[in-house]
Amino acid sequence: MKLQAKIIRNVVLSLAAVTLSACVEKLADVNVTVVDQKTALENQILGSYEELGDEMVLLASVRSVDEEGKLQSVAKLPPGKLKAIRAMQRREFNRDDIQSFKELGCAGEGNDGLLVFFEIDRTRNDPQFKAFVQSIIKEENEDRITTLERIVATNENFSEQDMAKVRRISASLNRDNAKPGERIQLEDGSWVAKN
Repeated sequence: MKLQAKIIRNVVLSLAAVTLSACVEKLADVNVTVVDQKTALENQILGSYEELGDEMVLLASVRSVDEEGKLQSVAKLPPGKLKAIRAMQRREFNRDDIQSFKELGCAGEGNDGLLVFFEIDRTRNDPQFKAFVQSIIKEENEDRITTLERIVATNENFSEQDMAKVRRISASLNRDNAKPGERIQLEDGSWVAKN
């Protein structure tokens, strides 16, 4: 929802700027720079991702019993779509753990669109916690790849050769959505704490 709010805010600000410029004969020479505008490819990926999210909600809300209490068959989803929806459901289930790992500093957003594990004191001293963190990060990365593969497969503007580009765009979006203090990997490979 935060991402949608940002997009809506950017559209409203753009429309306001256009409207003001049309209403005023001449404003003072002002340079306006929109810093948070997404590229067309980012918007395509976001749109595909949101569509999958809508399908996930729909799948979770479908009733399999009619008004008389009789079981009804649920429409079968294509295997690729079902796999992507299941991946999104698992990502939603793991979201709190992932956020906690980022806050602790044992997970960061890589420049390839995947999460990266970092050794911290707690993971050094608690092998069970380390195994838990690594297993959740592994699940998250599998689910991210599944989701991105589905986006590439269902978007006419992408082919399998575009997967690396789509992952870089996903990494950029992940960096944008990271909270202050979380580890992010810049395009040049260096790691920083987000401001």
